[in-house]
Amino acid sequence: MTREQNIVITGASAGLGRALALAYAAPGVTLGLIGRDVVRLDASACACRNRGATVKTARIDVRDAQAMQGWLHQFDDAHAIDLLIANAGAASTLASTSDWEELERTATIVDTNFYGALHAVLPVVARMRLRKHGRIALISSLAALRGMAISPAYCASKAAIKAYGDSVRPLLARDGIGISIVLPGFVKTAMSDVFPGEKPFLWSPDRAAQHIQRQLRAGRTEIAFPSLLAFGMRLLPLLPAALADAILGRLSYLPREDR
Repeated sequence: MTREQNIVITGASAGLGRALALAYAAPGVTLGLIGRDVVRLDASACACRNRGATVKTARIDVRDAQAMQGWLHQFDDAHAIDLLIANAGAASTLASTSDWEELERTATIVDTNFYGALHAVLPVVARMRLRKHGRIALISSLAALRGMAISPAYCASKAAIKAYGDSVRPLLARDGIGISIVLPGFVKTAMSDVFPGEKPFLWSPDRAAQHIQRQLRAGRTEIAFPSLLAFGMRLLPLLPAALADAILGRLSYLPREDR
């Protein structure tokens, strides 16, 4: 497949987003990096420039639909986007049985993870459809495959991303646009560091980014890793709900009881 020259990555200031930016950074590549922390975003941009890439940055909250559309259209006018990676996300976990995700907390997670992804995808896909070219990678999670009591809003938002990608894939394929849904397991980032449950098969951000890059270049429509954890998560929905809940509880994916 043709190598991408113009790439936009949201949530590029740290974690998996920064690792993806570095994986794609090379001479002849123009990167559009979006993040909220200007200091860390500038550090990501500097590291990418040191690898020979041309980099443009934007300090935008992906929940701001108008700001996202304005900047993405401006970038696309100058550098027709070949690949968009909608990576920005936020997490929420329940610390104990007395903890609860009220409306505001739930809305923050859903707005960031799901609507934030749409605010990146929709302005870009409209341009890609006219060009009959491009690929969009939606960063979901293995948590999309089965809800977990420890993170209801996060699981719901990631499941929504997967459902949306699955829904529009055949429509956009008619216009020559590829949709890839990425379902990572645990990747060592600030987000995973605060996760209170077990983190089996933990990958480094660089390993995850390089794997995603290879799979995207191969045109994969779904990229789930690590394979053993992905297999287990796909199996859970096939089990009786009570049994699946018990398994997740034994793996510490159930908020601890207050004492």
